[in-house]
Amino acid sequence: MRLQMTRTLTEASRPRLTWPLLRLLSCIRFDEVFLLQGTALFGALYSIGTLTKGNLFVLAVVVAGSLSLVAHVFVLNDWSGIRGDLRDPARSDRTFVTRGVSRAEFGYLAVVLLALALSLFWLLGTIMFAIALAIAIVSALYSAPPFHMKGLPVFNSVLHLVGGALHFLLGYAAFSAIDERGVAIACFFALVFTAGHLMHETRGYVGDSLNGIRTNALAFGKVHTFIAGLALFTAAYALLAALAASGAVPHVLLFAAALYPLHLCASLWALRSGLTFERLRQLQRLYRLLFAVIGIAMIMTVPLRMI
Repeated sequence: MRLQMTRTLTEASRPRLTWPLLRLLSCIRFDEVFLLQGTALFGALYSIGTLTKGNLFVLAVVVAGSLSLVAHVFVLNDWSGIRGDLRDPARSDRTFVTRGVSRAEFGYLAVVLLALALSLFWLLGTIMFAIALAIAIVSALYSAPPFHMKGLPVFNSVLHLVGGALHFLLGYAAFSAIDERGVAIACFFALVFTAGHLMHETRGYVGDSLNGIRTNALAFGKVHTFIAGLALFTAAYALLAALAASGAVPHVLLFAAALYPLHLCASLWALRSGLTFERLRQLQRLYRLLFAVIGIAMIMTVPLRMI
């Protein structure tokens, strides 16, 4: 088995693209990276207040730093779990080694992305740098071999909860001191982030079982993990409605409560269907669409002033 794995790594490491940089960049999960940029962007928009040239420059740095930081998180995760991914039939054909990139090269990419992200946030002050560094530490605790808390049930979800909140505050702290309002809104994103992680673990049950990764789904079962994720999604919808009712976010966001029954019905349908991989993928597409609609509404209703 070890000889076969070595041969797979060696053969898959042969260059597929002419330019090394393009080969490296093609391995980053940009769809996931861009999807998660909304969290920091929302944080910035809910604290920026006035669109001046100076604020727009800071916003550009925040976006660039967040892109680099989240890309680092995914690259580190893929670098750490490459051997398991090659054994996972759902992921083996999408790994960086199948695109001609060695593990060492991918590791260097993770380091460069982290250095770039921390350098950009250092320009914005010690608070921003500290939050970015905290996110990097949470990522390392989850993925890096010395810790690998991905395989520690409950603790891995706690890391996602903390990471989701920190990512919102990374944008929020760029223009405002962290206050109760900022923390409350951050909790909404933290709940969504953690619920999505539990759904991901439920969907990845077979692959994690093959690799011996003791996720929540393996420790407590697919059904219990799925229900826990649904409960956190429910809490997120309820919290957003409460924030809108209290005026912490625009009142129009109360409409998000009307989207919950659709999310709930789709979830119950997936549960009745046996939580198959395909049903869970369909559910993921739906709730991502629902939260994209909510996100667009959040952006459109932010009161901004131009100077």
